[in-house]
Parts: sequence; structure tokens; C-alpha cells
Amino acid sequence: MQFRTSGTPEQTPPNPPWPGDGLSATMTRVVTGARRRAVRDGDRHVDTAHLLHSLVESDPEVREVFDGGPQLARVLGYLVQRTIGYGLRWQGSQEDTGALPAVRESVGEGWSPSAAAALDRAARSALLRGELHADGLDLLAALVADSRCRAVEVLERAGVTVERLAVRAADRTACKGSVR
Repeated sequence: MQFRTSGTPEQTPPNPPWPGDGLSATMTRVVTGARRRAVRDGDRHVDTAHLLHSLVESDPEVREVFDGGPQLARVLGYLVQRTIGYGLRWQGSQEDTGALPAVRESVGEGWSPSAAAALDRAARSALLRGELHADGLDLLAALVADSRCRAVEVLERAGVTVERLAVRAADRTACKGSVR
């Protein structure tokens, strides 16, 4: 299977840094996968839909908060469709909903402002819980907190009730914090 690798080097995102000091093993896979998707799709920035796609594929805890296999299959199906062409309307544009403040100085090139804000919010949530590193549930909660981001658009088109998903992610994250 060959993947489309359109674009010139200036169209592919550089290796963007994580807006924080370190990554858990799961989040390293998520960020690396999202960056790889952006490059493969010919996108200039890693956006929240890239993060969602990589997150759902990489983190079993995140997959557990969905309403079963059929819902998860619809989400993955839509994400795959997005990568093979339905997301072309997003190509060449930068995602910036303005709903969450982006931390531009720590992010650098390669991340959409919305993706950068979600990563930063996930890291802050982990710190508030007493953890050094964000996990997939932190990132999922941060993604769905921005109702105008591309990740939420993907979820809604796949028939996910985003508010319910947000509550489930928050509940699981809160349980993790109380088990310590």
C-alpha cells in the first residue's frame, strides 16, 4: 500500500516540539503518529484531527470511552476518509478556532494553534492532577473542550455525542487521579 506524499519540503511540517518538558510513551506515539499523518497528507500543520486519529489508534484507554465498537469504527472510518481526500478542504489552511489560547512561543512551526492549545491544555491537566506527563485521556478531554476544532467536527460527523465523550474522559481521568 502506498500513501500519498504530495507537497514540497516547505509544505511538510518540521518536527514540532511538544509544548512541555516530556512525553509519556503513549503520548510520544500519538505525537509521532500525528506528525507522520500530517506529512503523509501533505498538510503544513499538525491539526487536532491528526491528533485525534493518532490518539484513537494508539491509546486503548481512549478507545474505551467511546460507545462501543460500532461508534469507534465510524470515527476511524471518517478519519481514514479524511486522509484519503475528504479532508482536502482543510489542506493548505491552518486550524485556529480561537476558542482556546494557543501558547505560540513554546510550540514553534508545524502545529496548528488549536492543536498546540490542546496539547498545552492536556499537559496542564496532568500537572493539576499531580502527574508529570499528560496521557491520552488528558488529550482527548482537551480536544473535545474546543467545540470548533477539526477533531470535534470529525467526531460529530461520525455521530459521536461529544459532550458525553467529554464526560466519560473526564470521569476516567478523575478516577486515575484519586487512585494514586
